[in-house]
Amino acid sequence: MIKIYKYGEVENSEIFSRMADTIDVSDIVTGIIENVKTNGDKALFEYCEKLDKAVLTSLEVSDEEIEEAFTAVEPEFLRILRTAEENIRNFHEKQVKTSFIINEKNGVVTGQKITPIEKVGLYVPGGTAAYPSTVLMDSVPAKIAGCKEICIVTPPSKDGKVNPVILAAAKIAGVDRIFKVGGAQAVAALAYGTETVPKVDKIVGPGNAFVAEAKRQVFGMVSIDMIAGPSEILVLADGKSNPDFVAADLLSQAEHDKNASAVLVTDSMELANKVSDALERQIPMLERQEIARASIDNNGKIIVAENIMAGIEIANEIAPEHLELCLDNPFDYLDSVKHAGSIFMGRYCPEALGDYYAGPNHTLPTSGTARFSSALGVDDFVKKSQFTYYTENALKEVYKDVAFFANKEGLTAHGKSATIRFEE
Repeated sequence: MIKIYKYGEVENSEIFSRMADTIDVSDIVTGIIENVKTNGDKALFEYCEKLDKAVLTSLEVSDEEIEEAFTAVEPEFLRILRTAEENIRNFHEKQVKTSFIINEKNGVVTGQKITPIEKVGLYVPGGTAAYPSTVLMDSVPAKIAGCKEICIVTPPSKDGKVNPVILAAAKIAGVDRIFKVGGAQAVAALAYGTETVPKVDKIVGPGNAFVAEAKRQVFGMVSIDMIAGPSEILVLADGKSNPDFVAADLLSQAEHDKNASAVLVTDSMELANKVSDALERQIPMLERQEIARASIDNNGKIIVAENIMAGIEIANEIAPEHLELCLDNPFDYLDSVKHAGSIFMGRYCPEALGDYYAGPNHTLPTSGTARFSSALGVDDFVKKSQFTYYTENALKEVYKDVAFFANKEGLTAHGKSATIRFEE
């Protein structure tokens, strides 16, 4: 049963504690990365057979396989995928930034140049579950950014095939290449390249502890989006909220993972008790009830605050991945929210809208990192290069200032590079 705390009556360490992932897989992942670096495709084929129980003859998904999968997916789901892709594209197109030039003084030009990252790799979890939503959320912003090559890596099922819905989503999103490889070995392949899998410049996408550790270890060789932790939701709800709605929203994240975190913050002890009861009614009806039960019992909590504004301060301290404002006038509180990955407004905006359909990205900062990082977006797939131009007369006006500044830092060669141009 979910724990109920009254804020101010228990230690803050209880209120703000998070489930820590205590599994240390670093040595295993290091070995996998080294194997892939050394043996390339051979290592990938061996890991597919050993870990995915799939005997492959080719690592890359063929055009024929994509077409076959596309025809296997029911038309209604294809329609929904296309609508979701359109929503995601419309939202992310607003994020596009353009290069700029500043030419305020005679002989001085400065500016910034936006350039797409050339090759990106998208990790899409697979195997027992399929996440076409991740395909759309990660590939559409990359496509909008103008990335030259977008590759997906995803583990195959035992029959050596990729789930058709993943391939259908990839086709709709315009992904260039898809590879049947998952786990840390897939991250290593993208980071270092093999005979079949190209080396990319950036790797994005969620995964298990092995995938997260692999991304951590290859960072620097390539860029990554973030190190994702367990899923999180914080619902801020007042006493007028429907407890069944709130419980269902909490369980939408609890069913992800036994380590997932589902938190309700409310100003009503009555609602707290009703939501607790609703959880007990709803959990046995879930297909993933065992996972949801472990998440709610071990990591779930209800925090009763003095009022809604105090609840927002609690939410800001937790800095959740997903924040729901189940309130009548949610926009009145939006400016007070400082730390959240994605915010869902009002009583009829479940977090699932963001996972699949609405348009804002669902690849979000977890584990409190919303305090300093953001949702995946178009900016994650571009580089920003600055440029500066000075004429001789423009430099002549300021070279002594530059040299003075450099000498103050003890970097006299810096200063000399400016003054030498005007020596007799």
